[in-house]
Amino acid sequence: MPIVVALFLLITVLFFFPPAMRGQSAEECLMCHSDQSLSMQKRGKTIPLFVNEASLRNSTHASVACVACHEGFNAIEMPHAKVIKPVQCQKCHEIAGFDNSVHGRKVGGVPVAGCKECHGTHEILSPQNAKSAANRLNVASDCGKCHTQADQHFESSAHGVALVAGVKGAPSCVDCHGSHTIEVTASQESPMSKTREAKVCLNCHLDNPDVRQRVGPSAGFIQSYEASVHGVALAAGNQKAAVCSSCHGAHDMKKGSDPASLVNKSNIAQTCSHCHSDIAKTYNESIHGTALKAGNMDAPSCTDCHGEHQIYAPADPRSRVAKTNVSEKVCASCHNSVQLNQKYGLPAERFVTFSDSYHGLASRGGSVEVANCASCHGIHNIKPSSDPTSTISPANLAATCGTCHPGANQNFTKGSVHVVVASDHNAILYWIRIIYICLILGTIGGMLFHNLLDFARKAEHRLAIRQGRAVEEHHGTAQYVRMTLSERLQHAAMFSSFIVLVITGFMLKFPDAWWVIPIRQMSEGVFAVRSLAHRIAGVVMVGVSLYHLYYICITARGRRLVGALWPRLQDAKDVWINVLYYTGLSKGKPAFDRFGYIEKAEYWALVWGVIVMAGTGIIMWFDNYFIGILTKLGWDISRTVHYYEAILATLAILVWHFYFVIFNPSVYPMSTAWFNGKISEAEMAEEHPLELQRLKTAEKDSI
Repeated sequence: MPIVVALFLLITVLFFFPPAMRGQSAEECLMCHSDQSLSMQKRGKTIPLFVNEASLRNSTHASVACVACHEGFNAIEMPHAKVIKPVQCQKCHEIAGFDNSVHGRKVGGVPVAGCKECHGTHEILSPQNAKSAANRLNVASDCGKCHTQADQHFESSAHGVALVAGVKGAPSCVDCHGSHTIEVTASQESPMSKTREAKVCLNCHLDNPDVRQRVGPSAGFIQSYEASVHGVALAAGNQKAAVCSSCHGAHDMKKGSDPASLVNKSNIAQTCSHCHSDIAKTYNESIHGTALKAGNMDAPSCTDCHGEHQIYAPADPRSRVAKTNVSEKVCASCHNSVQLNQKYGLPAERFVTFSDSYHGLASRGGSVEVANCASCHGIHNIKPSSDPTSTISPANLAATCGTCHPGANQNFTKGSVHVVVASDHNAILYWIRIIYICLILGTIGGMLFHNLLDFARKAEHRLAIRQGRAVEEHHGTAQYVRMTLSERLQHAAMFSSFIVLVITGFMLKFPDAWWVIPIRQMSEGVFAVRSLAHRIAGVVMVGVSLYHLYYICITARGRRLVGALWPRLQDAKDVWINVLYYTGLSKGKPAFDRFGYIEKAEYWALVWGVIVMAGTGIIMWFDNYFIGILTKLGWDISRTVHYYEAILATLAILVWHFYFVIFNPSVYPMSTAWFNGKISEAEMAEEHPLELQRLKTAEKDSI
């Protein structure tokens, strides 16, 4: 009877209860699956069917019956069928995008990597659990089961080390690649695709304050990548443009201070060579590259010149290696360093002399055409002059100069390139400078002393008249012709061209002066205008000088003019008499004719100055031709003379000429002779009494 009842109950369960209700308990399943030897063969592989009871009890699915996940049982066949349906986690867990991810795509009807490959099978734990395979601290090892090499790199990377150390904000695999929607890097949908990678990196290094406070570079430095030549190219769709991982590495990213880092100074050239292979080869053969490979960390690498994140194209004026910037912002940082020059025995004045040369001054003034350091020394192929393959080797120097100066010959190489005028290493230039300094100090100093005495004497005389200690002389209202229209036009052309020459000349010599900077800021083309204006003014000055030569040789008035200006012994006597008068040692002052020693000194100084300035200016203007004849040293002599003569001429006009036609108490606020050609009888009596007497005598004789 009991056997019949039991059989009845079994039949009832088998036919009236659904399959999901049969054998649903873990205990029943473990009756077989607790056997460690239990396995099955599938596609030639042995698959273990052992289930660890302890892991099952501790998993997040401990309360879920086996049949909730495993389907396809047939209780009549005991044990159950050999093939049951694969577990479908998505019946309970809605995971958007997984099916289309690189892991979820099916091959032969089976996902490349299903849920159990990452989360486990019966031992599944919450990602919040420190023992979970999906926990952030463990996910790298979990991914490493398939991505072995990437895991090895990540563990030794700065990110991996920080993650293990518990550093807040340290990333794991899923922080960069995502979790269930992981795409292959080449896909545009992947967060680590080239077009999206920078944004992923910036999410931490720029937007996460915990990370930003710990890393050395500033937020602006990190963000500058987006405006760099690489970032702009990438934004424009250039898939070959460098992104973060191109330089820093992907899973093997390390700090720049780490010798194994791809961006360590000793490795950066190799890193850049992945895109710039030809340039890297040239650099490695240069003096900088060989020094760096030999372990000299003071030698520059790619980033020392081009920058790191903020790399701009060489043609971009913001670039450190742009033509107008490379000498001052790149080369000078090392070659103008006292510490480095002393350490390696480098010439200390290299950058200073370049900066003071025509090339350097023009570059500082904004010229993009003029030669810079790289124009002569090379860009990546920089080598010492002793190297026969160097662009500055004596055998190659003429050809190097010829790139800017067509037809350059060996005379271009005769003379110092980096000229130190203040050093006796260049004896001729040194003594020219010394002579001119003495001449300027003596001449201008003498002028200042003379004019101060003149001003004091005349001011004292005016004060005496006001106080009644002296009687003011009264003269007629007649006006006397001092300059004809032709002479006034010559004077106007001369002083106009002189002023333009002074301004445009010293703009070149002092491009950073306070009064030059506002002019330079007007337009990028100011330097070209300056150069053209200087040459035009020079032509005008030479032209008016040649016309004046014609005027004094051909016209009667011109011949009388030069005759009156011719120096005489009386002029020397007048100087002495005037000094005695100024100092109060004599009550009588010299009586000047049409021109006294003041005008004569100025006139003949002008003649001399025009000859010297025009001659040296022409040599400097047509440099290709004259260097080929006079050598580089001859050109340097012309440049030195031109500069110091310009200082002498400018100071002479300011101190001597401007005083006597503007600040002289006898004519203040200004003599109008240059404008209307006439001066009053009072001025004639004060400045040219002998001429006034002669003119009045002539008037009487004509009556």
